Amino acid sequence: MQSLTLFAAILFVITYVLMFAFQKIRPYVAIASAAIFVIAGTIGFFPDFQYGLLDALKQIDWNVLMMISGTMGTVYLFIESNMPKLMSDLLVSRLHSVKWLVVVLSLFAGIISAFVDNVATVLMVAPVAIALCKELKISPVPAIICISISSNLQGAATLVGDTTSILLAKAANLDFTDFFFVEGKMGMFWVTELGALVSALIILFKMRKETASVYLNQRTHVEDKFPTVLLLLTVLTLIGTSFIPYKSNAAPGQFYKPEISNGLICIFFFTIGIIRATIKTKSTETLKNAFKEIDYYTLFLLAGLFVVIGGITKAGIIDIIGDTIASISGDGSRTSIFIVYSIIVWMSVLCSAFIDNIPYTATMLPVVAIVSQELSQAGGISIHPNLMYFGLLVGATLGGNITPIGASANITGLGLLRKEGHSVGTKEFMSYSVPFTLAAVITGYLLVWFIWM
Repeated sequence: MQSLTLFAAILFVITYVLMFAFQKIRPYVAIASAAIFVIAGTIGFFPDFQYGLLDALKQIDWNVLMMISGTMGTVYLFIESNMPKLMSDLLVSRLHSVKWLVVVLSLFAGIISAFVDNVATVLMVAPVAIALCKELKISPVPAIICISISSNLQGAATLVGDTTSILLAKAANLDFTDFFFVEGKMGMFWVTELGALVSALIILFKMRKETASVYLNQRTHVEDKFPTVLLLLTVLTLIGTSFIPYKSNAAPGQFYKPEISNGLICIFFFTIGIIRATIKTKSTETLKNAFKEIDYYTLFLLAGLFVVIGGITKAGIIDIIGDTIASISGDGSRTSIFIVYSIIVWMSVLCSAFIDNIPYTATMLPVVAIVSQELSQAGGISIHPNLMYFGLLVGATLGGNITPIGASANITGLGLLRKEGHSVGTKEFMSYSVPFTLAAVITGYLLVWFIWM
């Protein structure tokens, strides 16, 4: 192993071990590790590793950070209007069991996440769950964990639900409808939804002891509905613009949206809300409180992780993983195809539990295409590329649910809990995420195999 690869691998492992062991200093660990990568890449410590400050800044997903900031601000106004409490009252009036309330909220988050970014989904649905749990005087931890991991799962359901889906659509030449049915066979939508139903049973099992009945005594009154309108406009605008391609996916001459479009949308509606509140109250108090409510812990943690992941990508760690899988071509028999398919799925689960699935998926897409071609040529069995493509998406998208820092939505959900005074350890998080993820992945893993092989 080259010294650069060894250095990057060791630093990466140390970073994640420290973040797992010391939850309160995770942002500092991520930023420190990012700084080490940048310093090593700037001073030329390794001749083949050029990773300066500008390169690091380009690795940060500013769209996600802007989206979190803008949506958190709008959600603050939404919470202050008492609308989440009213929504929780409406849920209680129809569902009189705590466990079913959590299941329904998780499925609801999943449905939204099929069309809206996962982070934005968590920021919109979580306040309702938190308000509900406060009213019932129960811990919001299980509900927020379930909402976060459910939103991650459903992001693979449609072309517009997650960046990984967009990457796959470009590589496999799929359009929006192909995620439902492609060449007369079920697409990723049905694979994901079946996984969601099975994983909902896991949530129901985990919440089985929450059998207490709850009833509504008095319904909350909401006077100011404008923040709710702003939040709905944010969602609808995000859905509408999701059908406009980015530059990388646009056809020649086709109109495309900027890479930070979602972030700009969220910031725009937050700005409208703040201006309106300032004019209405003739005070800057709302502005100050809104900026206090933005979770800077989460923002710095994500920024640091983006730079670290960019560093290990440039150091060739992800390429090594891809090359290793590509070297396993087998003899083209049905058994060898199944083995390679299984490696792609479960390797993707493992990798995505610790690193961002976007660079991993982008790297692996051309690899799985080559693997499909080599296996077809080796054994004479025609393999549809969608077998490996969809297997990759099942593993890479759902795998991020395993750890609390494997996906931006999980980090965001835990950030909201921390602001409410609830510290969630890795063990507690994984007691929900591991069975949930295994149920969803195994379901998708088997379904994709039987559909496409």
